[in-house]
Amino acid sequence: MSKISTILSDKDKVKLIIEKLNISYPGAASGLVFDNPYQLFVATVLSAQTTDGQVNRITEKLFAIIPTVHHLAAMGPEDLKPYIKNCGLYHNKSKHLIAAAKMIVENYQGAIPDSIEELLKLPGVGRKTANVIVSNAYGIPALAVDTHVFRVSNRLGLANSRNLEIVEEQLKTLIPSFKWIDAHHQLIAHGRNLCTARNPKCRHCFLSDLCAFAAERRLSDDL
Repeated sequence: MSKISTILSDKDKVKLIIEKLNISYPGAASGLVFDNPYQLFVATVLSAQTTDGQVNRITEKLFAIIPTVHHLAAMGPEDLKPYIKNCGLYHNKSKHLIAAAKMIVENYQGAIPDSIEELLKLPGVGRKTANVIVSNAYGIPALAVDTHVFRVSNRLGLANSRNLEIVEEQLKTLIPSFKWIDAHHQLIAHGRNLCTARNPKCRHCFLSDLCAFAAERRLSDDL
């Protein structure tokens, strides 16, 4: 195990990890392109099992034709499918987006809800999507756990669960709420740049001395 990680308290270790992430990824932000809550809502729903780049290519054309939630609510799933067919799971996403748009128009006067509880009532919206929307569209502290956040936080020892909601709660108890939004983006950036799912670059990682996963690799001579 790393000498640094063994002499630090858990609280100091978390603080140092967050500081190092902040230094290395100061401008980390959402990879989705959006101008308003409606656009972010659509883009986030589309992003499941699809890259941000692909979503952005789809929404660039989509929002020119379907600029508001009212336009979306007036459509049927079959009308929407041609615009999102290059997106994974587009059959289900078209149904969810249309149903959600109708609910937003009928129950929220066309405004995308700004609370996780209300967003979770919408078809196709899970906890990660709701967290992304409230934090990125409204600046409300939330910590969305996607595949990168899940993987990196477990490897670092910031979390210890295979359940996404439990990981979220574990992270929220360790990280101050005013850092949740930045931490989400920085953990994603780290997962994409160094702590990749396959062949993580532990030798070059600025967090390797603080990382439980890297320590195990060193002990097994894999690093």
